[in-house]
Amino acid sequence: MTSAQVDKGNSGGQAVEVADSGTSGEGYQRALGARQIQMIAIGGAIGTGLFLGAGKAIAKAGPSLVLAYAVAGLVIFFIMRALGELLMYRPVSGSFSEYAREFIGPFAGFVTGWTYWLFWVVTGITEVTAAAQYMTFWFDIPQWVSALIFTIILYGVNLISVKLFGELEFWFSMVKVTAIVGMILICAGILTLGFSDAGDTASVTHLWADGGFFPHGIKGTLMTLQIVMFAFLAVELVGVTAGESKDPKTVLPKAINTVPWRIAVFYVGALIMILSVVPWTEFQPDVSPFVAAFKKMGLGLGAGIVNFVVLTAALSSCNSGMYSTGRMLRDLALNGQGPKFFTRLTRSGTPLVGTTFSAALMLVGVWINYQWPGDAFTYVVSFATISGMWAWIMILISQLRYRRLSDLGALPRSGFRAPGAPYTSVFALFFIAVVIVMMGIDKDTRVSLYCAPLWAALLGVSYLVLKARNPENKAFAKN
Repeated sequence: MTSAQVDKGNSGGQAVEVADSGTSGEGYQRALGARQIQMIAIGGAIGTGLFLGAGKAIAKAGPSLVLAYAVAGLVIFFIMRALGELLMYRPVSGSFSEYAREFIGPFAGFVTGWTYWLFWVVTGITEVTAAAQYMTFWFDIPQWVSALIFTIILYGVNLISVKLFGELEFWFSMVKVTAIVGMILICAGILTLGFSDAGDTASVTHLWADGGFFPHGIKGTLMTLQIVMFAFLAVELVGVTAGESKDPKTVLPKAINTVPWRIAVFYVGALIMILSVVPWTEFQPDVSPFVAAFKKMGLGLGAGIVNFVVLTAALSSCNSGMYSTGRMLRDLALNGQGPKFFTRLTRSGTPLVGTTFSAALMLVGVWINYQWPGDAFTYVVSFATISGMWAWIMILISQLRYRRLSDLGALPRSGFRAPGAPYTSVFALFFIAVVIVMMGIDKDTRVSLYCAPLWAALLGVSYLVLKARNPENKAFAKN
């Protein structure tokens, strides 16, 4: 879409020009400042995948999980720099869908938009599932009850203006960052000063002494890649905020360039410290390693605090999901690839209809928790990962095609070019392909690959129906 578009879905029903300095060309309020974007970018990578999923990954890979996070983190940086190059070329809130539509084709844009929407709906279910599990640390209540309450509360939060959403996410992220840095410092103190119950046995030798660095071989490490990549899902959320950033061409590059140290500190650094203080063999796959570590240290209060932090992390991610789904549905609707009623905005610039529709579907997560409280996390994580990685694939392919066109002079060159491209983008695509293969080998995650063709078929039929009904719509025309 272009800056010439107007919003016809406001509460008054009249077309409103959106070219003023405080409003983006898509009708949104440019209310997210540098401080908020930075923390959304930092906090986006800290969620259930790290706090809860890491327990399963440690059981499968042992200390070699540190290496898996490091290598996958490098790939994520390549993806984010590819996204950054596209964002500086044209910053829009429906970024992944828009770029796929422009550089690959209308069908690719259609699939990307709806798949990324589905990713966040499923992720929202995942995060509510995790939050419900965390509540059992304090209260003996059914998971589905907590899941229902959290879904309703977060829906209410998303009716607030984007400025307040950004402020809430800022403080959510601040809690997560402060907690992880605090855990790293405590573990460092235990290793050097020897205090707490774990002081006598804490040692970096735990990284290789308890069965070796690869206790289950290289295959065991490869089998954790699905969990590892799930942990990094949502780092691309800064692309969705482009349409509501006050100064996207200054703020977004700075946020993207924080990716390497985010991964180095919050994933690699935190895991090295925890696995040095407590042997990997003492962790349980269904328990957060951060909570378990504090229990092993004899710091009961610390475990409760950490459980509160991971609860905050899960709710923060779900909140971001509700934010993203409404915007993605509106982008599809504005391009004629979704129902028109999704274009409606509230007076404060919130896509109320799309957010409401998405929140209603997230209630499916409550039913999943009721039916399969023990297996819900594994089911939704595997499906969220495959749908989320589709967005990454589209980002990389779009960047490769944009780079070729800009090098030929057909399009303006981005002011934030991805270093090492096209080779880094090709390597990232290869790595994602390896992850998908590993998901097919693992019987616990294979179900997501069964669902993917069904989703693709549904999208294919829907696209053909929409195209037949709207043959003159430019959204279905080849570039």
